[in-house]
Amino acid sequence: MKNLSLLLILAALHVPAILLAQENIGKERPKITSPQVSKDNIVEFQLYAPEAQVVYVNGNWMEKPDSGIAMQKMQDGVWRLDKQQLGSDLYLYTYTVDGVRINDPSNVYQVRDVNNVFNYFIGNGGVAELYKTQSVPHGTMIKQWYPSALNKAERRMTVYTPPGYESSKEKLPVLYLLHGMGGDEDAWPTLGRVAQIMDNLIAAGRAKSMIVVMPNGHTSNAAAPGSSEKGEYPIEFYTPDVGTGDMESNFMEIVQFVEKNYRVKKGKADRAIAGLSMGGSHSLFISAFNPNTFDYVGLFSAAFRINDKVKREVYDQFDVNLKKQQANGLKLYWIGMGKTDFLYQTGVDFRKRLDAVGLKYTYHESEGGHTWSNWRQYLVEFVPQLFQ
Repeated sequence: MKNLSLLLILAALHVPAILLAQENIGKERPKITSPQVSKDNIVEFQLYAPEAQVVYVNGNWMEKPDSGIAMQKMQDGVWRLDKQQLGSDLYLYTYTVDGVRINDPSNVYQVRDVNNVFNYFIGNGGVAELYKTQSVPHGTMIKQWYPSALNKAERRMTVYTPPGYESSKEKLPVLYLLHGMGGDEDAWPTLGRVAQIMDNLIAAGRAKSMIVVMPNGHTSNAAAPGSSEKGEYPIEFYTPDVGTGDMESNFMEIVQFVEKNYRVKKGKADRAIAGLSMGGSHSLFISAFNPNTFDYVGLFSAAFRINDKVKREVYDQFDVNLKKQQANGLKLYWIGMGKTDFLYQTGVDFRKRLDAVGLKYTYHESEGGHTWSNWRQYLVEFVPQLFQ
């Protein structure tokens, strides 16, 4: 009766009842579809901004994203940019309207990278199909808290379990996948499209079923921004823990937790570790510091020693540890690097270290630089080689 009375009052006031169920702020905008992506990856952008004077699209596919490409204003107040011929990938973009950067109000699909939020869209064909949610069996993403000696409290990681994990009794191998500086346990799942890539590779028979563990590599934060007791704090790219060796020295607590709480195999042949940039640095030091633990190592645009002023066993004994790692043998030591990556020379110097101790590796050099476009592609190439 109360609901009926309320509806009668609303009707008398000419107020649509649906408004009670929404918290949308502001008046309704004209219905615009942006961006529009054709089958052959020609992209058109639209923005309704009748009072604006100058509008640019800023996209990560551009040679100078900060400068952007100017849009054209139409008589209906809609700004347009069309005939952007792009390839098969996931793309990030924003608009700049009269000097102010904004996101596309017609595109609800957004992703955070460090302290910036971008709209995104996915092209068609090729590797982009692996980045989409396809009609295949799906795995599960878990936000897993675990006790940590580092913080004397709980820390959080993201864990991917493959399709059928919950209903099976089979033990599975594990890939530990580490993010770069400024990232967190949300980086690989969102920007890296890990669930989509793993689901699609497994469904196609290109990869073994495996668990993927994505921890937070910034030990001064328990979890991604807004998800810990620190609340909604300002996001820093270079946190106090970078280069301290805390992550590398204490990494085995993550392995031990996973092997106690998940149905996994526990041998060297069933463990892989890989990471991008700072996570690549973590991976190479962790795997050498634990020289008989991982049979598979992946370095994606890897940094090396980020702070050479820090004295820590995990760093200072690296060459000794690397020789032990080489002597124990590995099934795959895979290195990916872009031709224009600012860490390119770091990669050259590191491979000389590997050559000096006779550690065999696979080197893949790609176009482009220090980008998620490369890191997603490296993951696609690395994962099918694991646990064969």
